[in-house]
Amino acid sequence: MFAEATFSLFIRQYPPNRGFLVSAGLEDVLEYLEAFHFSQTGLDYLRSTGNFGDDFLQYLKNDLGPFAGSVRAIPEGRLFFVNEPVLEITAPIIQAQLVETFVINQINFQSLLTTKAARCVAAARDRVLADFASRRTHGTDAALKMARCGYIAGFQSTSNVLAAQRYGIPPSGTMAHSFISSFPSEIEAFRAYAGSFPDRTVLLLDTYDTIQGAWHAAEVGRELEDSGHRLAGVRLDSGDFDSLSRQVRQILDDAGLGYVNIIASGGLDEYQIQDLLRAGAPIDHFGVGTRVGVSDDAPWSDMAYKLVRYDQMPVMKLSTDKASLPGGKQVFRLQTPEGRFDRDILACADENLPGGEALLEPVMQDGRRLGSRPHLDDIRTRLGQDLARLDGHYQRLYNPPRYPVTLSAQLERLAAQVQERMPDAP
Repeated sequence: MFAEATFSLFIRQYPPNRGFLVSAGLEDVLEYLEAFHFSQTGLDYLRSTGNFGDDFLQYLKNDLGPFAGSVRAIPEGRLFFVNEPVLEITAPIIQAQLVETFVINQINFQSLLTTKAARCVAAARDRVLADFASRRTHGTDAALKMARCGYIAGFQSTSNVLAAQRYGIPPSGTMAHSFISSFPSEIEAFRAYAGSFPDRTVLLLDTYDTIQGAWHAAEVGRELEDSGHRLAGVRLDSGDFDSLSRQVRQILDDAGLGYVNIIASGGLDEYQIQDLLRAGAPIDHFGVGTRVGVSDDAPWSDMAYKLVRYDQMPVMKLSTDKASLPGGKQVFRLQTPEGRFDRDILACADENLPGGEALLEPVMQDGRRLGSRPHLDDIRTRLGQDLARLDGHYQRLYNPPRYPVTLSAQLERLAAQVQERMPDAP
């Protein structure tokens, strides 16, 4: 069986408390497809398992060839919703099937992280966010992807230096607890750090006692002023952030250091950030790590990659709670007169709905990427524009309403026709 097949990638149900999803991971998928092949080492391993005949292995080596298919996708940084295909691949069925695991892995993971990070940005309002997740993500590749996803979502920087270099993200970081512990006293450590970075000094306050650390920071801050520099910030990394930030703010203000920023980090995500700011905690910046880097409250989704067309015939799956719609598709987004997102219509790929914006775009043809690689800042801007046009109640952190997605009449008819002709349909 070598005929052309179309597979559709979509999420069936929202993860908890999600009202939207962000497309991410497409660039890694396209890069993978461009390089798709079986190495001799890989073929030797397959032969060693004893599971495959020589004729099949020869086919993989000589006839499978590079990826020869096409890809249509919702661009990275755009919003999508449940049951909407974020990507569709059309290729000889063996190629389209073999790439399934990688495609789901990248799009699912990066979409979850970018969605989680975007919720943090919304909760933080206009506060600065930095990615501190690298030490607790599920592997080094995940750490790199988290930094990229966070930046797309609106984070200003990352503590992952390799990610900063690779993706062009501003790097940021502060002193370590071990730096302070290695000095005879906290204030000596603060002075040494300020001497090395007089214009970028952020002092970590909670190694011993946070309030005493704030008094030491105020003293070093005044010393920096005397030498023509300014203390950039202080960082809280444990304890009651609401109470501590108020006490630290008072100490800094009383010392004439009202310009010094307060940074909070340690176990934070959108829920804690929202609670702190609603309570009026005087926190200027947030470093978010563990809970965002693993998408703590929604670490998985039921993203599926399903065959929807084979050998020019639409097909569908009818499993309970796992049914799929037949045929290649297009998603049309309708807007209100004010330019806000109104609703989406899931339609057949060959439809044209006047007034609707078609979201799935051709990004690869005959195994070759179409157009140039987008700049990360352009993807970031795209997401900001989409979120600005999505009504706030769909962005609520708890129990948001379901954004309206309906089927076109043509797609409904197609689904009914396919089901009717299926010999094993109930």
